[in-house]
Amino acid sequence: MGDLTLHGSVSPDSLKEVDQFDGQEMSAAEKARLEQIVWRKLDRWVLPIATIFYLLSFLDRSNIANARVAGMQTSLKMSNYQYSIALTMTYVPYIAAEFPSNLLLKYVGPRWMLPTMVTIWGLVATMQGVVKTYSGLLACRFFLGLMEGGLFPGLVLYLSFFYPRERLQIRVATFFASASLSGAFSGLLAAAITNIDGKGGRPGWAWIFILEGIFTFLFGFTCFFILPNSPATATFFSTKERHYVLARLKEDGAVSSDDKSDNFSWIEVLRCFKSLHVLMLTPVLFVLGVTLYGLAYFEPTIVAGLGYTGNKAQLMSAPPFVVAFVVSMITAVIADRYNCRGFMIIFFTFCNVVGFAMFYAAKSNHVRYGSLFLTITGCYCSAPPAITWVTNNSAPHVRRATSVAIAFIMTNAGGILATWLMGSLSPAPNYTKATLTNLIMSIASCVLACVNLAYLWRQNRLKAERRQLMTQADEPEGMGDESAWFVYKL
Repeated sequence: MGDLTLHGSVSPDSLKEVDQFDGQEMSAAEKARLEQIVWRKLDRWVLPIATIFYLLSFLDRSNIANARVAGMQTSLKMSNYQYSIALTMTYVPYIAAEFPSNLLLKYVGPRWMLPTMVTIWGLVATMQGVVKTYSGLLACRFFLGLMEGGLFPGLVLYLSFFYPRERLQIRVATFFASASLSGAFSGLLAAAITNIDGKGGRPGWAWIFILEGIFTFLFGFTCFFILPNSPATATFFSTKERHYVLARLKEDGAVSSDDKSDNFSWIEVLRCFKSLHVLMLTPVLFVLGVTLYGLAYFEPTIVAGLGYTGNKAQLMSAPPFVVAFVVSMITAVIADRYNCRGFMIIFFTFCNVVGFAMFYAAKSNHVRYGSLFLTITGCYCSAPPAITWVTNNSAPHVRRATSVAIAFIMTNAGGILATWLMGSLSPAPNYTKATLTNLIMSIASCVLACVNLAYLWRQNRLKAERRQLMTQADEPEGMGDESAWFVYKL
């Protein structure tokens, strides 16, 4: 990925490159035509692969919840405590892999690194269907987490190599919304697969792992041949289209011709831990991890506790995820068009507050089932703007890669808490402690999102004042997102 370099400042010359090629001015009509063509091509060639990658990732990680409802826990003689251990076992290597894999992505190249991860975890996911002991399941969950850990932050970073900042959230939301789609798809697919219970001497829950894992392996292997490495090497672009994309990214501050700004530096890594806008979002992302993964792993069990059993529980677990998918796509378009990441996070964390309050206070199972539409939509729709917010406002490349990795480490640390909070620490069907904890944390994350929004707005105002007092040449090199010419997205 060495042909792309990322930083936060915009060279004055780069602003001219969008309007001309080979020294010739480009007409407004030609510019408008290219603007339509290039993003449409990327949406056809890059975005679907990223979306399917993440859908398979979430499906292969969370289908253990469907397998549990289908009889896995009884078959392997697991207690609720052991089930929580199995979920936690996934997240320890998952978190450990995120930071190094994000830094390696550029140097290994996404064309090789991303399909390799998908192919290997597809094999591991398949092996879950042949285990006969609890210890065998634990071993599979460990290697599943190790291989999947770098995917989500890697995909966010990968897409930031192709799309300008104002076009990024709808793309992140598209592949992240596949997580909510996988929640719906997983329930429907599990209901169908369990009908082949006993085939080949395997129970229905085992076939959930086997069939879904084999598909992941085959898709990952195919992507070695079709995944583009970067805009500069994408074969589906003409020369003019390739130059236009690179010029647009340079104008946006995503791409630079200065290789020095992209060299690995521990100083840039440390600067991430001093960036207030990153630090204020880490608790928000932690809470999102608790709610999102808690509902992903336990929603079928929650639905079963509301009076639905067997295949009906699998089918009734799907509608809240379908609604979350649709709402996520609609609001991502709005967030990109009006640059309102912070407002989206505030709105959807408030939806979480209302949903958890309903589940806690209601006695009716119908009302509690209805609350799932608010909580699942709230957490699945607030995650894309939160992740995009971190990505948009971090530069140069090493700082951006580190910030994205920190974001996902916090999210998945929340996933570890979720496996215990909604597992052995808060028994079904009321999940009283878990619901109260999620309610309090959702209120806190809503407040922090408001504070971060106010902070970024103030920083942009201060940067505007600095730009009036100096030229870009007066500013020290390597400022990244601290540059007066780097405008934070709100």
